[in-house]
Amino acid sequence: MAQLRQIKKRMIAVRTIQRITKTMQMIATAKFTAAMARAKASRPYVDRIREMVTEVAAAAGDANHPLMSAPRAPSGKDLVLVIASDRGLCGAYNGHVLRTAMGRIRELRGAKREVQLETSGKKAVGYFRFAKVPITARHSFGDRPKFEEVEKLGDRLIEDFTSGTIDSVRVVSMKFISNSRQVPEVMQLLPMTLPGARGAGDPSKAGASGGAGAEERSPAARSREPHALYEFSPSSAELLDDLLPRCLKVSLYQAFMDAIVSENVMRMVAMKAATDNAGGLGRTLRRSYNRARQARITTELTEIVSGAAALE
Repeated sequence: MAQLRQIKKRMIAVRTIQRITKTMQMIATAKFTAAMARAKASRPYVDRIREMVTEVAAAAGDANHPLMSAPRAPSGKDLVLVIASDRGLCGAYNGHVLRTAMGRIRELRGAKREVQLETSGKKAVGYFRFAKVPITARHSFGDRPKFEEVEKLGDRLIEDFTSGTIDSVRVVSMKFISNSRQVPEVMQLLPMTLPGARGAGDPSKAGASGGAGAEERSPAARSREPHALYEFSPSSAELLDDLLPRCLKVSLYQAFMDAIVSENVMRMVAMKAATDNAGGLGRTLRRSYNRARQARITTELTEIVSGAAALE
């Protein structure tokens, strides 16, 4: 009897968990659909402004902008912005991002650089607090970041970089590639690099596109491409003064959007797996319950038959 009660309690608990995980899966699916729509809506603008910056910088030839070169008086400080989630139960999302960030921090420290760490998301705060890594600033943009809020962060990063307070800015986040593939990336935000640029920033690192967002083509391929001649009005320097900060801010905003899409799709997958596992455990418990119940009935029948035989 005690065994039947225990199995019954476990079956009830598993069914409750299954209902909860199914509900969480549905919520994550709805959030993923909405976040995906917002990310897709902003992606064409981000790609186009990156292409425009690349074309203007390439046509200008000798254009030299403060956002594209290291500070004249290096401070020895590098800023790392880590984008994690506020909530858990999203599979390996936070683990991948935080391990990638910690690896980059160790690399910078190994190169005798001072790391200035900023985080977005409560999970990043808890992780770095446990790792005893000091956090300079904490940000919270929620599930629907507004461009105005991200723009303020971008303005401050630009001001710190141009004033020489920091030498570089890197953003560690999860990049959404498809529903079945999300990869952690380290994007070099400052100094900005462009496709085909040499020696600028740290383009050899994974994801260090610096807002350029395109793969570098071979010199032979570029030599075969048609080159347009531009006449700038206003000058190329004035155009870059407007386009480069704008490109940086929209690239940072897109990083937040991709991170939210990746978080929700990974939570959706994790909750579906948890629901399926709960269903399988429920079926196993049902079989165990039926076997225990049948054994109990068989035992009772045997006792009745044995008692009746003893009375004869």
